[in-house]
Amino acid sequence: MVPPSDAATHDHDHCIHDALTRAEALCAKRGAKLTILRRRVLELVWTGHKPRGAYAILEDLSRAEGKATAPLTVYRALEFLVEQGLVHRIESLNAYIGCPEPGAAHSGQFMVCERCGDAIEIDDPRIRAAIAASAAEHGFRVIRPTVEVRGICPHCQPETDR
Repeated sequence: MVPPSDAATHDHDHCIHDALTRAEALCAKRGAKLTILRRRVLELVWTGHKPRGAYAILEDLSRAEGKATAPLTVYRALEFLVEQGLVHRIESLNAYIGCPEPGAAHSGQFMVCERCGDAIEIDDPRIRAAIAASAAEHGFRVIRPTVEVRGICPHCQPETDR
């Protein structure tokens, strides 16, 4: 994800293009069908680096298509994209964000800014190891080790707080 401090120099069109190219390659390799609708929903998820709710995506899709789209259609597309590891669901926000490393084994660890809504995905091996060790200690089998940390990003912190 693009940290807010890098937003001014970020080429977002290139970012979206790269995400779609990675998605097409990954789906082709897996034999999964990246339909036009799924591709469009993925593109809408990547329109920013803020988590987007399904209804915001639905609204943008309906506006672009010039006709109403059923919510179930968008939810099914999002479900496919999550299953393929192309997007992550940020549970606490009930929203979705593009995965910059689809196909790479990693756990969902997110820093979510309470002020601007930006979310940064991290993959800290120490967090992964702590979850695995704790789960093993309790005989728990981890299915989806998602960690969400809410706070204030450096961009939104007053200069005196840094």
